[in-house]
Amino acid sequence: MTARPPIFSTLGCRLNSYETEAMKSLSADAGLDNAVIVNTCAVTAQAVRKAKQEIRKLRRENPQARLIVTGCAAQIEPETFANMAEVDAVIGNTEKMQPETWAGMAADFIGETEALQVDDIMSVTQTAGHLIDGFGTRARAYVQVQNGCDHRCTFCIIPYGRGNSRSVPAGVVVEQIKRLVDKGYNEIVLTGVDLTSWGADLPATPRLGDLVMRILRLVPDLPRLRISSIDSIEVDDNLMLAIASEPRLMPHLHLSLQHGDNMILKRMKRRHNRDDAIEFTESALKLRPDMTFGADIIAGFPTETEAMFENSLALIDDCALTWLHVFPYSPRNGTPAARMPAVHGKDIKSRAARLRAKGDLQVQTHLAAQIGQTHRVLMETPQMGRTQQFAEVFFDKSQPTGQIVEATISGLSGTTLIAHP
Repeated sequence: MTARPPIFSTLGCRLNSYETEAMKSLSADAGLDNAVIVNTCAVTAQAVRKAKQEIRKLRRENPQARLIVTGCAAQIEPETFANMAEVDAVIGNTEKMQPETWAGMAADFIGETEALQVDDIMSVTQTAGHLIDGFGTRARAYVQVQNGCDHRCTFCIIPYGRGNSRSVPAGVVVEQIKRLVDKGYNEIVLTGVDLTSWGADLPATPRLGDLVMRILRLVPDLPRLRISSIDSIEVDDNLMLAIASEPRLMPHLHLSLQHGDNMILKRMKRRHNRDDAIEFTESALKLRPDMTFGADIIAGFPTETEAMFENSLALIDDCALTWLHVFPYSPRNGTPAARMPAVHGKDIKSRAARLRAKGDLQVQTHLAAQIGQTHRVLMETPQMGRTQQFAEVFFDKSQPTGQIVEATISGLSGTTLIAHP
């Protein structure tokens, strides 16, 4: 069989995408070929089903290749994937970031190499953020600064796939970002599983705001710094200071809110209540009036009544949310929520649709307000870029990809702004 580079399939979050880039480098260094690697997600039962479907599809398309499964679903349910006829090997989230794993796969896949390599993720105390500087398009790069989670929300299985929270030291992060800026990246996005827990395991227990301020101070040539999903109850004083005083910190925050009813939040084992969420968004808007918010919201969590759901619906206005990620609740085996009284499937579907419809209205309201405004747009392709608030902008004439273009918004088409430079 003619040797060919490995094929990678990535499911799930940005962190998985980051780790896939590291695995590409590690497998290439090891000389692995004729292999298919599936990096799975486990955030919902549907995500696991999708992983199995992807594995079967890739096996049909690549009957002679060696098929390796990794990622969160593989970490949590290794035997499930090891027992699939299509799968040759299963490796855990720690093992996939280790050079020796890929060296073993390349040297002796069937012989001495173990087909199941999944250790206890809870024993891991370090990240692997040093393996690559980042990944992304020509426009922006994503940098992993944290992994794992110390919290145990009743609906979430991810800590068992990612382990406990651990942080990349600030010095390592800053040096990575300096190299990326030197390569021409104009925007850096900080990523992690529980980003606002960054620093808790480091000497002197710095906070995420400390890291943000340090990056902006020590990398003065970085035009734009963006933060991915955060837990608003953990936001520290320095992060609020950065929101107020640092224009290079992008005015767009994605919040892990999950619900708008206090009883459901308590049953979810979240650490904030409704008023906490509202107080945070109001404070951030006072400091930075052009701030926009995204949020994760779950529809149909067990025991959710119509009145409880209405509190989630109302939270969209109360927190001035624009970009919604709506998740219809699905039980995840091994979580406490899976044992709670379930909401009828039709009600879950209906409530998720109502949240999405409300979210669509919020997006349209935000976009309509941008007409006539001037924005600095980071070009992702010759004709498409994004504002600082992450709204998509279309240009009728090509612009330099990766560059920041100042443009006036002249119209709106669906969910895309129209602009001319």
